[in-house]
Amino acid sequence: MEIGKIGIVGAGQMGNGIAHVSAMAGYDVILNDMSDDRLEKALKTIEKNTARQVASGKISEADRDAAMARISTTPNITDLGVADLIIESATEDEAVKRKIFTSLVPAIGADTVLASNTSSISITRLASITDRPERFIGIHFMNPVPVMELVEIIRGIATEDDTFEVAKAYVARIGKTSAVAEDFPAFMVNRILLPMINEAVYTLYEGVGSVEAIDTAMKLGANHPMGPLQLADFIGLDTCLSVMQVLYDGLADSKYRPCPLLVKYVEAGWLGRKTNRGFYDYRGETPVPTR
Repeated sequence: MEIGKIGIVGAGQMGNGIAHVSAMAGYDVILNDMSDDRLEKALKTIEKNTARQVASGKISEADRDAAMARISTTPNITDLGVADLIIESATEDEAVKRKIFTSLVPAIGADTVLASNTSSISITRLASITDRPERFIGIHFMNPVPVMELVEIIRGIATEDDTFEVAKAYVARIGKTSAVAEDFPAFMVNRILLPMINEAVYTLYEGVGSVEAIDTAMKLGANHPMGPLQLADFIGLDTCLSVMQVLYDGLADSKYRPCPLLVKYVEAGWLGRKTNRGFYDYRGETPVPTR
């Protein structure tokens, strides 16, 4: 199947990144979100990020202009019916994703491939609520999408080979490297990464080290480019908690129990960079640890 037009549900950090790389690869893109403000913000973010690529010499001004012209936006999810491949990139909440796919199914053609950018939720389970589990697949991007080279591809139990090949070809065309994961909770990257972050929060919770000490220790002691608590703020503490809950519920192993301190931060609305407070306070000129 030839993919010409990409539909994207969700114009947040991940969705606008997927739109960016898809348009740069020559795909026509329809970006959907219920909020006109988020759609406008997404376009401004893509414009800013592509301008940075022009300034660094990675792309030409003409390529940037052509890519921006390929992106259209709509608040109506049914407008995605003309897309060949639709990638859902909404919040990491299964109920929200199920509602999206239920809304999409009546509007799309028989050959349309559906994909989810979920970082942890069962592809098989999401596919089962659609009329095409054989044409449903997981395409999980890393954040920030324009920078990170990896994309996880996850087959559900019913995903057909043709759908898998479509996903692989799409990932290759946008210049990313694919890694195939089995459909188990949190797949590969987050199955390894999020328990490490959760353990860092436990280390803070138990008073073993401060925010600054824990991040410094992992940056200098393990050669990580970013400390685990700084990374948690970047990902979003609500997303971190959601993934840990999926792991804990799906695998029934106490080692995946979300740290109570992580729960408390999310309950406070301190979700990291996107709310200007998390394990660091970002409201000043430089981030300040909150513990």
